[in-house]
Amino acid sequence: MISVADPYKPVHFLVVDDDEICIMAIKRAMKKLGIANPMSSANNGIEALEILNGALDPDAPLPRYVLLLDLSMPKMGGLELLEKLRADPLLKKLVVFVLTTSDAPKDITAAYEKNIAGYIVKDNLSETISKALSMLDGYSRLVVLPS
Repeated sequence: MISVADPYKPVHFLVVDDDEICIMAIKRAMKKLGIANPMSSANNGIEALEILNGALDPDAPLPRYVLLLDLSMPKMGGLELLEKLRADPLLKKLVVFVLTTSDAPKDITAAYEKNIAGYIVKDNLSETISKALSMLDGYSRLVVLPS
């Protein structure tokens, strides 16, 4: 269901990555690019689900999240989180971009099979993150997401 009254509500970025350096690089790039969207982070899939499920209020729409998801994390990795998101009727419509160091074809294929919006390889951390966030900023401003 798309809210016609305010289709351009701010998008919340949820970074799911156990690499603190990557999370700090994302925060720095957001500041440098002037991206004022709210951002949260989780160190693994379990924490991400806690954040997302904590945002579920039966009387309010789910906040509009775009996830930046690493695949290799302890406790619950990215592919397992994607399985759980896509199986959940309330969370399955979340927009997920994979942001990971893996360029393995099996990981890329597995992620796209779970309906991700894009797969970004962190080869040069600061450059990749800056380019990815610039693209996501434009994406979040132009694309109307479901409520």
